[in-house]
Amino acid sequence: VEGEDGKSGNSESWRLNTAVTEEAKVPEKYIAWNVLALDGSNWQRIDLFDFQRDIEGRVVENISKRCGGFLRKLSLRGCLGVGDNALRIFAQNCRNIEVLNLNGCTKITDTTCTSLSKFCSKLRHLDLASCTSITNLSLKALSEGCPLLEQLNISWCDQVTKDGIQALVRGCGGLKALFLKGCTQLEDEALKYIGAHCPELVTLNLQTCLQITDDGLITICRGCHKLQSLCASGCSNITDAILNALGQNCPRLRILEVARCSQLTDVGFTTLAKNCHELEKMDLEECVQITDSTLIQLSIYCPRLQVLSLSHCELITDDGIRHLGNGACAHDRLEVIELDNCPLITDASLEHLKSCHSLERIELYDCQQITRAGIKRLRTHLPNIKVHAYFAPVTPPPSVGGSRQRFCRCCIIL
Repeated sequence: VEGEDGKSGNSESWRLNTAVTEEAKVPEKYIAWNVLALDGSNWQRIDLFDFQRDIEGRVVENISKRCGGFLRKLSLRGCLGVGDNALRIFAQNCRNIEVLNLNGCTKITDTTCTSLSKFCSKLRHLDLASCTSITNLSLKALSEGCPLLEQLNISWCDQVTKDGIQALVRGCGGLKALFLKGCTQLEDEALKYIGAHCPELVTLNLQTCLQITDDGLITICRGCHKLQSLCASGCSNITDAILNALGQNCPRLRILEVARCSQLTDVGFTTLAKNCHELEKMDLEECVQITDSTLIQLSIYCPRLQVLSLSHCELITDDGIRHLGNGACAHDRLEVIELDNCPLITDASLEHLKSCHSLERIELYDCQQITRAGIKRLRTHLPNIKVHAYFAPVTPPPSVGGSRQRFCRCCIIL
């Protein structure tokens, strides 16, 4: 709990009584603290996550009455005991709220969004992730009453369809971040609405939106030129056409997550790398068709690359890692590289990475050709690096006469 001056308040202050019975018996400093604790202007930002199991609706109601119009930011993340009625009273009392986190508040329904729409016109950031009772009616309400909305998270709200997205974007055209992870009913039509009405969009998460295809995402690329972060992991229908569209329309792209998109190839990543020079994080896990050619292009054209996941990219070899280790990003930028289940990677790759002075972590699970000796040599150059590796258990030879000590080497974190 923080006031405008950034000082923290104790949760017990909620229980302080406004009446001080006998002033002569109460030290002056405690009276002063009581007054400060009950002054709503000192409660502009409140995060109740650490108390989530204890927070019930009445607590939220009391906070809203105490803070009133001073409260700007409230997090009720994980507060399962908070429902629509408490949030209706909250919305009536805290009409200047700008940031509201209701992630995991599974009791709330469309009624809460109706209350927010009616009373909280200054709302800018709203997190409704995992509030699975939310439907298109909520998005319609937000569109009508919260025109300043910039960031909305409705991940795992799987009742939402294209009709809800259409209503939302028509009234909230200033959206900059939209998280739709796990909204499995969404189709390309929903993305076409976003592309047509949200030119300011910077962040879009479509993870496991399984019905999405090239058509919808190409519309996003053409309509949202400011896009910096795109997650399409698990959208297995997309092809290189998406990478081409991103390269042609979204030069500011910094984060691309396309794990398990097995139709993507070196051709698409070549176009992307040649046009998106600001890339910082790429998740290419299980992009099983890519080869060293993709790494060569990234090493040449993407000098800001910090995090790269190549897990289960089984065609990657030491030569690709060599180019990456000699690339523009290697010496000062590259922080994390994940190479789990890359069977062609050997200790030679670790030699190529020893000049990456910013490297903090490397993942090597099930890289059967990596040895302890290779990791030890890497550590002589990068002593603080975290190496996660797996060594399969070795079947011991049958003992002849007497017992011998046996041990399993599997699942060792080095």
